[in-house]
Amino acid sequence: MALVGGAMAWPVAAFAHDSTRVYRIYWLSTQSQPDPFLDGFREGLRARGYVEGKNIVLELHYAIGNPQALREVASELRRGRVDLAVSSGPATRAMTEVAEVPVLFALSGDPVELGLVRSLGQPGGNFTGSTFLSLELAGKRVELLKEVLPNLRKLAVLSNANHPGEQSEWHATTEAAEKLGVVPHYVPFSGANELDSALGLAGEARADALLVFPDVLTMVHRAKIADFAITHRLPSMFGWGEYCDAGGLLSYGANQRATYFWLATYADRILRGEKPANLPVFQPTKFELVVNLRTAERLGIDLDKSSVLFRANRVIE
Repeated sequence: MALVGGAMAWPVAAFAHDSTRVYRIYWLSTQSQPDPFLDGFREGLRARGYVEGKNIVLELHYAIGNPQALREVASELRRGRVDLAVSSGPATRAMTEVAEVPVLFALSGDPVELGLVRSLGQPGGNFTGSTFLSLELAGKRVELLKEVLPNLRKLAVLSNANHPGEQSEWHATTEAAEKLGVVPHYVPFSGANELDSALGLAGEARADALLVFPDVLTMVHRAKIADFAITHRLPSMFGWGEYCDAGGLLSYGANQRATYFWLATYADRILRGEKPANLPVFQPTKFELVVNLRTAERLGIDLDKSSVLFRANRVIE
């Protein structure tokens, strides 16, 4: 997130706009409200001299857990009356046919596999933004679990099979686990209606720990998954800090709010006339380790025996 830090240090005056122009941005999300990602994006816009109601208007469109419900909004975008659309998470699926306006996205999956861009370096169309998918992180999460649990032998891996890039993440996780002498047990599910049965299978696996691939669906149900892990005495590893806030033991990955703050940089550049086709899809390079000490105590895990607690960027006590 070095880019984020630099952006915060730049003087606001450098981003000042012609006060006679009012830009119109659509925000599309399947998250619940209040929306912490929108807060990060708004903060980034303010840092670049945008003031809502003065030189920018944000129109918010939500369809909690149902990206298909945003199809009607996508139809409105095709009429080209908007300067920019920003889609959060799976809301991007409803935007795939939009070609009339620039679209910024922030995805946990692979935008190339989803068909949004030609490549991360050269998007080539009207879509660009950020992806949280990093195969290196998949292996690092297994390593951190192994450090906390030296006797880890079997690892249940809960995964939304509909998540773009999911198979690549599973492959990277398998490789990392096998190198550490850990047997990964794959527990896929497709859609929220299969989550309960998948959790049941994870509980029957007699695993030593639970690893959950980060995506919007598991994010929405993070409290249920964290409660399940605690009830079944399973130390859990997730991808984002919000999972630990809900009771997960560990998380390692990008700070989502900071990424949305950074996304405002691309919004500014596009509103100034740059083309999304020429703006590479951004992948965070700074990551945070979050530890829930309360959950560790409930599971009887002594984190003082490893260096994880001392390396954590945030500890929930």
